[in-house]
Amino acid sequence: MIQVSHLTKKYGQNTAVDDISFEIQQGEIVGYLGPNGAGKSTTLKMLVGLLQPTSGEITVAGYNAETQLLKLKQHIGYVPEEAQLYEHLTLVEHLQLIDRLYCLEECLIAQKIEKLAKLFDMAFQANQRISGFSQGMRQKCVIMSALMHNPDVLFLDEPFTNLDVGTVTLMKTLLQRLADLGKTILYCTHILEVAEMLCPRIMIINSGNLVADAPVDELRQQTNQRALNEIFTQLTETTGIDEKTEEAVRIVTEDASDA
Repeated sequence: MIQVSHLTKKYGQNTAVDDISFEIQQGEIVGYLGPNGAGKSTTLKMLVGLLQPTSGEITVAGYNAETQLLKLKQHIGYVPEEAQLYEHLTLVEHLQLIDRLYCLEECLIAQKIEKLAKLFDMAFQANQRISGFSQGMRQKCVIMSALMHNPDVLFLDEPFTNLDVGTVTLMKTLLQRLADLGKTILYCTHILEVAEMLCPRIMIINSGNLVADAPVDELRQQTNQRALNEIFTQLTETTGIDEKTEEAVRIVTEDASDA
């Protein structure tokens, strides 16, 4: 469902994503991990058509991102790391706008909005303007917008940000069920515990390079580490944490007499 070949993105002399290739099959949930600035969000933005690659090929749900971008977008749902919402609209109006862009039938739109708003504990806020929403409520709005049109592929960039515990629990089980039904999910996150629980396969990007792509159990064998955070630390060379911690403590507790 997702095919990426020699994908590269450069900003002047800086290479954000460096010649990465991978395939994700129908029904897979794949975790996409990496340090800040490693190229995760840049990759997702290219996959959904928000950024033009410097080079390489992208195919999603059978559609080429260069020649069939509109068709590709009709088959995907995207939860960005920082979503832009139409704040002057109510939740219902926002979802109606999104669904009409996907040409859903009006009767189906109304039914789905009512049911999803209730499911995400947003029924009371359905006719309130988004400008008055909390960060968690805004995130729920973004998630509902990505799910309403029943996409074949979901691209999720830190989807659990600002969500309450109940909604996070719902999302974990929902994503697993959607994968069981054949949806393909690329899940980008910094929360390694969730990725370890939710994603049978993990890809790790570091400084624009894909340094790992394997099932979690295989990564454990390759690195001789059990926990995903230890695997991540080894593969991204995130070392010296103890020394950095002690240095941070010294800086934070330093007073004028020590300066």
